[in-house]
Amino acid sequence: MGGKITYVFLATVLVLVFGVVGMEGVLLLLTGEPAAMGMGAIAFLLPVVGAWFLWKNTGFARRANRLAAELEAEGGLPVDELKRTEGGRIDRDSADEVFARRKAETEDTPEDWRCWFRLAVAYHDARDTPRARKAMQRAITLHDAT
Repeated sequence: MGGKITYVFLATVLVLVFGVVGMEGVLLLLTGEPAAMGMGAIAFLLPVVGAWFLWKNTGFARRANRLAAELEAEGGLPVDELKRTEGGRIDRDSADEVFARRKAETEDTPEDWRCWFRLAVAYHDARDTPRARKAMQRAITLHDAT
C-alpha cells in the first residue's frame, strides 16, 4: 500500500509541475518575442508529453496489478525463493537460476499469460527492467485476448 501512496503523491506533484511549466509556456508565448515564443511553445509541449507518459505508465501499472490480483486469487503468484545478500539484495546467481526456470516454463507454454507474468517478475529480480516491462506487456496482451 505504501508504494501506491507514494505513486499517487509523486504523480500529483508531477501534475502540479506540469501546470506551472504550462503556465510559464503560455506567458512566454504572450511576450511576442520570437525567441521567447519558441521557448514558450517547447515549455507548453513538455507537460503534454509528460502527461501522456504518466497516463500510459499509470495504465500499465493498473493492468499489471489487476493481473497480479487475479494470479494471487488463483494461487499462482511466484514464490519468493531467492537468496539474498546480508544487505538484503537479491543474489545474482539465485536470480539467474529462477530466471532460467521461468524462461523454460514460458517457452513450453508461450500463450499462457501466467507464465509471462512470472517471467516478468524473474526479469525484474534479475534487474533487467526493460525486458521485465516487455514480458509484463505480453502478459497483459495475452490476458486481454482471452
